[in-house]
Amino acid sequence: MMRSPRSLVGGSPAATYPITFDGRELPAQEGQSVAAVLWAAGILAWRTTREGGAPRGVFCGIGACHDCLVTVNGHPGRRACLVPARPGDTVTTQEGTGHDDLAV
Repeated sequence: MMRSPRSLVGGSPAATYPITFDGRELPAQEGQSVAAVLWAAGILAWRTTREGGAPRGVFCGIGACHDCLVTVNGHPGRRACLVPARPGDTVTTQEGTGHDDLAV
């Protein structure tokens, strides 16, 4: 018999609600972080670096590194590993710092 974490604790799937990532609706469960929702959907990178545009996603998973920055409901610089997904959230890929170029 195959055992899984869910079978060991007697858990059952939680109800889902939608969040949107770059225009794509994704199912989220209560208690999931934005990063967990993106990972579950097979999305591994959602930010690019300021110099070079290299893709980034979760690195540390505990909020120490800032590699997983996203824009949530119009607010840039949110760490996807720490932000709980809420029903109706709009999450977008963060380019560079996530702020407009304010140079004059």
